[in-house]
Amino acid sequence: MMTHHLRGYRVEGSGFQIAGVDYKPRFATTPSSQAAWLYHPSPRATINVAANQRGREPVKPIVHSKLVMALFLTAASALAQSPSPDLRQSALAFEQQGNIAESEQAWRAFLKTHSSDAEPYAHLGLLEARQDHYSEAVPLYRKALALQPGMPGLRLNLALALFKAGDLKAAIPEFTTLLKSAPPSSPEAMRFTILLGMCHYGLGQFSEAAPYLKTAAAADPQNLPIRLALAHSYLWSKQYSRVLDVYHDILALDPDSAEADMLAGEALDEMKDAPGAIDMFRKAAKAKPNEPNVHFGLGYLLLTEKQYPEAIKEFQAELANDPSHAQSMLYIADADIQMNQYADAPPLLEKAIKLDPSLGLAHLDLGILAANDGRNDDALREFLAAEKLIPNDVNVHWRLGRLYRAMGRKEDAKIELDKASTITRSADQELYKKISGGQAKPPDASTPSAVPTNK
Repeated sequence: MMTHHLRGYRVEGSGFQIAGVDYKPRFATTPSSQAAWLYHPSPRATINVAANQRGREPVKPIVHSKLVMALFLTAASALAQSPSPDLRQSALAFEQQGNIAESEQAWRAFLKTHSSDAEPYAHLGLLEARQDHYSEAVPLYRKALALQPGMPGLRLNLALALFKAGDLKAAIPEFTTLLKSAPPSSPEAMRFTILLGMCHYGLGQFSEAAPYLKTAAAADPQNLPIRLALAHSYLWSKQYSRVLDVYHDILALDPDSAEADMLAGEALDEMKDAPGAIDMFRKAAKAKPNEPNVHFGLGYLLLTEKQYPEAIKEFQAELANDPSHAQSMLYIADADIQMNQYADAPPLLEKAIKLDPSLGLAHLDLGILAANDGRNDDALREFLAAEKLIPNDVNVHWRLGRLYRAMGRKEDAKIELDKASTITRSADQELYKKISGGQAKPPDASTPSAVPTNK
């Protein structure tokens, strides 16, 4: 279950916590008979605490028999033509006592004669939310909101139900409306700002998440989780220099943050500063050697710099932390192949594929080993499997083209080599656009520009 830490409280898939204490939504009836949003422990819990402090037995829940409830509802039905306020008060009383089933029955009975009232829908939605039935609560809240848009706390209930139900896209306009109506710089405004940031973050809309998280971070300079989320948002939206800015802020709060070092390392790698990235990952591995993926990340950077023996050591360290880390197995085998040490690679690649069938590079490497042994049919099977998984990898098409040529399938060979050239040309054009500002086109590329020596 993913937990988002949000300014002193956290929102989880099944609950809402502030300072580590569970809180649930509850409507409290105001003198104007409208519903207000509150978070507080249940009345029974409060009574029991008081009883224990006085040395008495805790108050036991009131038991209502099915017969009593049936008679109660029958009487309520008899008064349908002239609705009794007692029915509503009983529904509220059951709700306050935590008797959800009885309260729901009473509210539904009340609803039969008050179908145009927002209050019963709002309370029925609340009862669903208190049972963590957030998806079921949403249409009830929407109905109440349509009937009485100004009911205090109702839109917040709806927004939180959508958020907890995982419908982040639908939660965004509700939180946006709440933010617009909240006093600027108020605690409510900051709470909605964070929730909006986390909605966009959860949807993978990192460019949209960043401004909200930046505002939240500025309002709470000591909040480390918000800064980490902001750094991730900058990284995944390719705002690499801003990742480094947030990294320095994080270090002021936690000088030994391995996660921050890794984020900075990833940003530096994207900025083509391989030595700086490696230094960051070394720092992270030293600060927290058991951090997930820290050795893998360092090993991968070393692999790209062709420091194969050191890379293998890091992948092995990752496997010591996580014996089922499929990518570490894959890249140990890949490093072995790069060093022309083929004997240990096949079992590692096969185990990696068994753990994670989506690893296209593993199939590519198995195909290379098979082609080197003259097992062309096996090589073709693996290359075709790799092509399905990583269709835009130039090396897959280049290897397939060479294999087809060796098998005498000249037309197929031409098709694959043309694909490789097209992919390479497209990559070269993108690079040239970055360098020239898009003012000119590079010369055509007729062959792959970067094919590994041994692959």
